[in-house]
Amino acid sequence: MVETGSTVPRRQLGRYLRDLRQQSGMTIAEVARRIERGASTVQRLETGEADRIRVGDVEALCQVLGASETETAALRGLAQRGNTKSWWHEYGDLIPANFDVYIGLESAAVTLTLFQELVPGLVQTADYTRALIRSVHLYDPDSEITRRVEMRMRRQVMITRRAQPAALDIVLDESALHRVIGNRRIMATQLRHLADVGTKPNITIRVCPTPPGCRWAIRPARSSFWTSPRTPMGRC
Repeated sequence: MVETGSTVPRRQLGRYLRDLRQQSGMTIAEVARRIERGASTVQRLETGEADRIRVGDVEALCQVLGASETETAALRGLAQRGNTKSWWHEYGDLIPANFDVYIGLESAAVTLTLFQELVPGLVQTADYTRALIRSVHLYDPDSEITRRVEMRMRRQVMITRRAQPAALDIVLDESALHRVIGNRRIMATQLRHLADVGTKPNITIRVCPTPPGCRWAIRPARSSFWTSPRTPMGRC
């Protein structure tokens, strides 16, 4: 079974509950009053931000909103999955606020499309990752740097696993191939790794040439996740 974590089930649950409520014509406050919970509790359920989902609350919402037995059973299942801790929670002290949502969506993705001006984390070598992290966290102890590297390496399982690996489509700015991270040995190993992973059937790597005379500057990375099967992307 492919590990999807708790982020996607929580968001799916919230979307279905919101749709049911809107179809009923009731406000969040009205629904909250009927199940004897605060409006903020219902709102967090609908936005997928509840820290802990009470299955009883979901069942009560289904009853108030007129959900069928089949819908109630499905939402009960999503609530139970939404309470399951994912592997990245053991690194919770290292993850910035809201980045757990990003990792959750990433781990559940069927297809990922990335545009970056550094080698993306999903195809980095451990040494490249370590050098990159150390350049940002200058004063962190080695033990913490090691944990950060471990976390990034674990994220790569989604594209290397044998069963249903995610499809990864990378558009890499040419500058990423010339920008030396760590030292030349680390960079040479990273480039060989890119060449190797680019031969895998589920991974496509395209290089976007840097215009002549353009200065290298790192811009924010862009990512797109698809968490359900879809038609193959067009290639440029």
